[in-house]
Amino acid sequence: MPSIVKSLRLIADPTRMRILALLREEELSVAELQEILAMGQSRISTQLAQLKQAGLVSDRRSGKHSIYAAQPFAKHGTLETDQLWAVVAAAAEELDELDQDRAALQLILEKRQDKARAYFNELAGKFGRHYCPGRSWKGLAETLLKLMPPMVIADLGAGEGTFSQLLAQKAEKVIAIDNSEKMVDYGANLAKEHGYLNLEYRLGDLMDPPIDEASVDLAFFSQALHHAAKPQRAVEAAYRILKPGGRIVILDLLKHQFEDARELYADIWLGFSELELLGFLEMAGFREPEAAIVHKEEEKPHFQVVLAIATK
Repeated sequence: MPSIVKSLRLIADPTRMRILALLREEELSVAELQEILAMGQSRISTQLAQLKQAGLVSDRRSGKHSIYAAQPFAKHGTLETDQLWAVVAAAAEELDELDQDRAALQLILEKRQDKARAYFNELAGKFGRHYCPGRSWKGLAETLLKLMPPMVIADLGAGEGTFSQLLAQKAEKVIAIDNSEKMVDYGANLAKEHGYLNLEYRLGDLMDPPIDEASVDLAFFSQALHHAAKPQRAVEAAYRILKPGGRIVILDLLKHQFEDARELYADIWLGFSELELLGFLEMAGFREPEAAIVHKEEEKPHFQVVLAIATK
């Protein structure tokens, strides 16, 4: 009987219940559970250790990682495992986070199936780490810019406009929006100095940019969305200014726990998960949304960059 009581106490914790519900669906690593639950590694590892000790989960090695799964064969006193899992399943349905956890799990499974993405992630980790004559990110960026068709582009949250000026080399027109008068003045003067007549700076807010409806081909947020008071409204505003068939690109920080960013960089949001960005895009009405982690910084606090793209 004590083992049954212990098991029931364990599964009564909402976090452990979420973990068990996920592991009943799929084997997962600690890193994958971190991504789904948006929790720290130590917290998840502690919960898994308790569940493993109680015989509710098992683990196996896969390369450098431990893969966890629900343990289907253990018995707890006179209570059969299937009865215990029935309690877990019923209780998990009451959790507010269950639908979000399932959606995040689906995203993890899609990533596993995307072999091309895994390959390029591995390549990106090596690219630039070792010297190779003539190979650089700048050279690659310049090449891709030359291939870009002439478009009307909105650079939303452009700052001083370094990226806007790169885009202006090939774009039909670039409209750079920022809410700082000094940034707009500085960027406008810099564009004039460099002869970018197709680059226009405008003072405005991300949630209501001063751009006509259905007038741009590409709306771009480069490390800007986490400065928006209401990110969903900013994405909806981007939808409004895009032409039918136009595209949105969001490049931002993956959700993190570095609280000092609020003071150091005036960040309102500590990044976004892939699932949150996909949710913003879907709610705004965009089609075919995609999201992927495209960069991981080696230095602390180890920021990661997430890219999201969709079509109007």
